Amino acid sequence: MARAGGDWWDGPVRPLPDLADGFVDLVLGSRCVGCGRPGRPLCAACHAAQPEEASPHRPTPCPAGLAPSHAVGAYDGVLRALVLAHKEQRVLALAEPLGDLLARAVAAAVAPGEPVVLVPVPSRAASVRQRGHDPTLAMTRAAARVLRRSGGVVRTARLLRLRPGVVDQAGLDAAGRAANLAGSMTAPAPAVRRLARRCPRAHVVVCDDVLTTGATVREAQRALEAVGVPVAAVAVVAATHRRTGTGPMP
Repeated sequence: MARAGGDWWDGPVRPLPDLADGFVDLVLGSRCVGCGRPGRPLCAACHAAQPEEASPHRPTPCPAGLAPSHAVGAYDGVLRALVLAHKEQRVLALAEPLGDLLARAVAAAVAPGEPVVLVPVPSRAASVRQRGHDPTLAMTRAAARVLRRSGGVVRTARLLRLRPGVVDQAGLDAAGRAANLAGSMTAPAPAVRRLARRCPRAHVVVCDDVLTTGATVREAQRALEAVGVPVAAVAVVAATHRRTGTGPMP
């Protein structure tokens, strides 16, 4: 049984029998994004091969004042395949294993037993329409379910909204990402008041799929802190390798 970040998280892998995997493949044509094995989109072996615990990850250079940030691993291999298949190829079943991994990052970032509010980074409305789903929201909700099953007091709150004018980040360098996102997020007052009533002592964790330059999560943190919501940590599934130079980011 896998454990991560203290006694409050316990994320068992529940493998299906080979016969069940074969049936899924026959009916849906599904294959593991990690190894290509017929069956579920992420097989038990590839899931179990991921790090059991998340660790601190910081972008280089790191945005000033960024809250402590944790990731399960580097944005390559199976983790990269998972994120892209869920986000761009609409493999919706991957929300659960991604949520399981994100839960490990949350558990590493917050002390056991502390009440937690997970705040997903908002997606552009155009991206949600094009993809047909909101991958970050789905993954964050799945992480909350994992943590609650292990006894955590965890809630998901959609506190952030994007202002018009934000463009797709793909291909922008660190300076371009920072400029694109500067002042782009807001936290509407009604949502903040509801959170204050329901979770007055909760630790707020900003959640995203990938930590690249840190511009996105830092803007989310700024918008929350601007309305009096302190951010305890940032949790992501994967973090890009440290980079040098000023070339475009993936």
